[in-house]
Amino acid sequence: MKLEFNEIQKKLQGKIFEVIAEEADTLQMETYIIGGYVRDMALQRASKDIDVVCVGSGIQLAQAVAGKLGRKAALSIFKNFGTAQVKYGDTEIEFVGARKESYNRNSRKPVVENGTLDDDLKRRDFTINALAIRINKKDFGTFIDPFNGLQDMAALLIRTPLNPDITFSDDPLRMLRAIRFATQLGFSIDPETFEAIERNKNRTEIVSRERITDELHKIILAPRPSIGFELLDKTGLLELLLPELAALKGVETKEGVGHKDNFSHTLKVLDNLARRSDNLWLRWAALFHDVGKPRSKRFNAATGWSFHSHEFFGMKMLRGIFQRLKFPLNDKLKYVEKMVVLHMRPIVLSDDEVTDSAVRRLLFEAGDDIGDLMLLCEADITSKNPEKVRRFLANFQLVRNKLNDIEEKDRIRNFQPPIDGLQIMEMFGLPPGRMVGELKAAIKDAILDGVVPNEYGAVYDFLVETAGRKGLAVRCYDTK
Repeated sequence: MKLEFNEIQKKLQGKIFEVIAEEADTLQMETYIIGGYVRDMALQRASKDIDVVCVGSGIQLAQAVAGKLGRKAALSIFKNFGTAQVKYGDTEIEFVGARKESYNRNSRKPVVENGTLDDDLKRRDFTINALAIRINKKDFGTFIDPFNGLQDMAALLIRTPLNPDITFSDDPLRMLRAIRFATQLGFSIDPETFEAIERNKNRTEIVSRERITDELHKIILAPRPSIGFELLDKTGLLELLLPELAALKGVETKEGVGHKDNFSHTLKVLDNLARRSDNLWLRWAALFHDVGKPRSKRFNAATGWSFHSHEFFGMKMLRGIFQRLKFPLNDKLKYVEKMVVLHMRPIVLSDDEVTDSAVRRLLFEAGDDIGDLMLLCEADITSKNPEKVRRFLANFQLVRNKLNDIEEKDRIRNFQPPIDGLQIMEMFGLPPGRMVGELKAAIKDAILDGVVPNEYGAVYDFLVETAGRKGLAVRCYDTK
């Protein structure tokens, strides 16, 4: 792989690069485009994030560039880190002065000093990121690659520029970044670098969960995320970061009967889903959909292995996993819980004898996420038997047809009963409490079971009759 001078000049044309070069020369600062932007340029990948390193004050250069770009440029300064950012359109430019770093073994925060370009490149995580292009008018376009990063790119290799044990001990997050880049780019990790990850994996204990989570999100959003989780497993990081997934590994055999490897199955489901959806939280649901199987696993000599109610075990485990990984404990958690607990339900609906009531209940419980649930269920088909796959997909199409028919007829998705708890309290003179909840549940079940239509008059009559059986009389009539 080679970057020709003319090719570099073409790629660095445009107002942003012109302004950076002009202001750098005015301030008499050696200035370079560095790191990921240069890597992506060589890989023919689009990038809107530009990293600029200058020998001097990155903040001063950023201020000058923002001023020259005018009102369309937004400047942010981070004095504590000695960096600045300029947003211009959909492009983000990070400015920093060249630096060298030293680390205390018990801290993830480096001691930072001013340095040279050589110092700055040495502190980079991987050779493919230790690349720079001079942008000053003198020597404009000069390409700098002291650790043969282009050669490693041609070999599809992730390798550290210096001793990997030192690189990973200094900043343990780099181990996850190695796996992330290998996953995103389809590269392999250099054997010496890989072994260093195995040796240093426990150093991740000093890394904040937020930084780890950010890398995990990038891994799971890759085109083929299974690569990353297989590498996490092989390096020993999976057991440390996601022990619940590591527990899915392996096949247990009793009386000559074994079950499938649920970890391997899970990664196939994740890749299947990744081809269908880039929804971050649906991908996490795919990764966690069988996480309850180790706790629900049972063996019966007559019937073999079973994982009854694994979806409920898995759903209950999610809050603890989300808390540990610093995932949001809001609607994102509820969404993943919903996907996990419901993922076994749709296939049952393919039976011709399934009632409309069962279809209504799934529509009600899944709500607007019914489409995502069906994507997950279809991704869960991992058989190597083409006929079996065809049959399951045909069954799921039947389920989709039933869901569409019931939704069109009953409009049950996200429905709200025509009489709510406040009206119930007014009608029967009840305080908030168990009785109100029972009557609300009775209305909901009657509508979902098709006992009454979701219409005010029918529900009102049903409520009066149901409450009467409980010894309640209407005190406030509503003739709505």
